[in-house]
Amino acid sequence: MHWINWLVVVAYLAWVVGDGIRRSRGATNLEGYFLAGRSLPWWAVGLSVMATQLSAITLIGTTGQGATDGLRFVQFYFGLPIAMVILGVTIVPFLMNARVYTAYEYLERRFNPATRSLTSFLFLLSRGMSCGTIIAAPAVVFTAVLGIPLWMSIGLIGIPTVLYTVIGGVGAVTWADVKQMFVIVAAVAAMLVVIVVQLPLPLDDALRLAGATGRLTTFDFSFNLTNTYTFWSGIIGGTFLMLSYFGADQSQVQRYLAAKSVDEARSSLLMSAYWKIQLQAMILLLGVGIFLFYVFKPMPLLFNPVQDRAARAAAPGAFAALDARYAAVTDERRQAADSRDAAAFAAADRAVNAVRTEALATAQDALGQPTRDVNYIIPRFVIDYLPVGLAGLFLAAILAAAMSSIAAELNSLATATTVDFYQRWVNPAATDPQSLRVGKLSTMFWGLFACIVATQAATLGSLIEVVNRFGSFFYGSILGVFLLAMIPRARGVGAFVGLLAGMSVVAAVAFGAPQVSFLWHNVIGAGTVVVVGLVLSLRPAR
Repeated sequence: MHWINWLVVVAYLAWVVGDGIRRSRGATNLEGYFLAGRSLPWWAVGLSVMATQLSAITLIGTTGQGATDGLRFVQFYFGLPIAMVILGVTIVPFLMNARVYTAYEYLERRFNPATRSLTSFLFLLSRGMSCGTIIAAPAVVFTAVLGIPLWMSIGLIGIPTVLYTVIGGVGAVTWADVKQMFVIVAAVAAMLVVIVVQLPLPLDDALRLAGATGRLTTFDFSFNLTNTYTFWSGIIGGTFLMLSYFGADQSQVQRYLAAKSVDEARSSLLMSAYWKIQLQAMILLLGVGIFLFYVFKPMPLLFNPVQDRAARAAAPGAFAALDARYAAVTDERRQAADSRDAAAFAAADRAVNAVRTEALATAQDALGQPTRDVNYIIPRFVIDYLPVGLAGLFLAAILAAAMSSIAAELNSLATATTVDFYQRWVNPAATDPQSLRVGKLSTMFWGLFACIVATQAATLGSLIEVVNRFGSFFYGSILGVFLLAMIPRARGVGAFVGLLAGMSVVAAVAFGAPQVSFLWHNVIGAGTVVVVGLVLSLRPAR
């Protein structure tokens, strides 16, 4: 990679880390470290909330999703505005007025210590795994750029981020997120311009070709529990997922708990409700643009360069035959695109996908490891085709997004560990210095845990799907407990047993009926917790 690109990366990281350390100097007590003294303005909190989602996973996984599957993924977010409005009038004022550090403290006041601890434990487990996926995203880029092993890339990203998080607090993380948002949007917009300028067809003709392959299909009104990306799964399952994520996940709750007031916390969520879908659509369009770009440029048979080299060395004859067929079908697709024949283009694209699928299967058999390479599509494009400087900007955006998101996740994990377990069960009389020391040690532990998860997450397919699969396994049941908390007749025993029942039912569906889309796990978990919790709460005491 050109030295100018590395200069851009180093300069940006130095700016973000330096400013984060400067802002961390005021975080000398527990409230300052974990909640920034409850003093952050709504717009900074709002940008930080969006930045957590517009992470390296979004830039890598979502663009890859757009390139291979099109815009259907945007339906995943259709429930977001609904969820934000509901949270603004329910959970946000509850938690803000309770003056808590974690969302789970409120559950002890409403129910009992057991419910608080179990819910917090499930958060720690789910968010720890999701944090590993966030680390895996930029590790994929480094593996492709530098040709080093995945575990080494994970260490290069995870170790400095853990150290930075230990030094800083949530205030430093939030202001880093604000910078990150502007850099990401600028990088994505610049890349879209580069792609459009280099397309040999007028934009409307190019989009018509993309539409012929189904990549511009945005709405699917079919009702099918096995299909993740439909209007109904987004509106129903997505609403439950977003309610749980923003209302019961400490990594997000901690953001608006740091706001100045209830109104400012509400405004920060409404900001995300208004802008998130448009931003997500723009990133998916970047993926569609990369697909169109590769119609007219040489397209790799396998996007992961490390696995590509290894697979060719292991099965040279098979890949020689595949290369010949691939050259023929990609040339056929190019000719159909030049002639603007949408039907022929769609048929040729299916042929291209068939050869790529066969190549991935051949590589998997030869190497004995998963070879889904959707997460390598945009890194390969950036390395091979982006101009000097812009490639550096994109890599800086990925690194900054990853470090900021990882720091936020680790900070929330440390907060829950310290407040919900250390202060509650180990040392209720802990001083601020003692609690801060435990918080920093917790950050290191969860950083190590996330790095271990990251080594596996990178091989599980689209990272944007992986992180939401992890979350959906837990989120619905956690949300169900908070829904019970707002029902006056609900009791502690109902909430605790309901939570166990919700997790059990979700596990049974996830492993016993894997064809059911993970988005519906949120509805199933929340519904089970509420029903079981209310039934047990209404039983007369003996």
